[in-house]
Amino acid sequence: MGNEDRRVESVGPEEAERLVRDGAVRVVDVRTLEEYRDLGHIAGAILLPVDLVASGLATLPRDGKPLLVYCEHGIRSAAAARLLATGGFQGLLNLKGGLSCWQGPRDFGAGEPFGPFGPSSWLVLNADLLPPGARTLDLACGSGRHALLLAVAGFPVLAVDRDREKIESLYEMAGRLAIPLQAETLDLEAPGADLGTGLYDLILGFHYLHRPLFPAILSALAPGGLLLYETFTVEQARKGKPTNPEFLLRPGELALRVAPLEILREREGEFEGRWVSAVAAHVRRLP
Repeated sequence: MGNEDRRVESVGPEEAERLVRDGAVRVVDVRTLEEYRDLGHIAGAILLPVDLVASGLATLPRDGKPLLVYCEHGIRSAAAARLLATGGFQGLLNLKGGLSCWQGPRDFGAGEPFGPFGPSSWLVLNADLLPPGARTLDLACGSGRHALLLAVAGFPVLAVDRDREKIESLYEMAGRLAIPLQAETLDLEAPGADLGTGLYDLILGFHYLHRPLFPAILSALAPGGLLLYETFTVEQARKGKPTNPEFLLRPGELALRVAPLEILREREGEFEGRWVSAVAAHVRRLP
């Protein structure tokens, strides 16, 4: 048994119910959205389906409060807990037998797997467009929720951000998980920022806007390469941050910024509680 397995403790439903009742644990539900909604869930549980749980390596709090992870029968949750343990989480508990053995109260409200703990829905909704094994660049990656999700899936990822502390954390995480993730400190707003030419099959840009960078982004895409970009619009200022117009897209602006890429899909409006504009666009291959 690996070290990460020894850091995952199985708890029965009675003990789990006591911990939940006492507020002694943070609860993570790794089932599907449909299971969460239709079969009920533990009140207050974070919905993070098992195939998205790698994002939680970057987003779930590391404040010392134990995580109680569960699925329907305890198998998916055991795998999810092992991944979190490998990523350095401690105090992990797996609900033995899953929610099928739970006798406590259940909520039946709708869940949102793309909230603060999961990836952007724009990435997941466009997963069918991702080139297999795509060489990936994650711009302004922050804590790395998207970079980790793709790297755990086997994509070779370079994650860049100017926050050295976050990059060092990602670099350490990649070593723990033995995944194809490189992390580099890079100021994308430095004059003449260069991302290379034709290097990447996939470039991600989420909740980041520096208009002068777009020529470098387009140049960095390989033939047939895909850009998934989503960031805030001016409508977001009415809800809260950001409010600076430099960080907010005007209506229809994103399509102009990514020209001459061919737009495959796009959306604009309120998603996951944020007002955003998004495109999936690619470099047309020459005949």
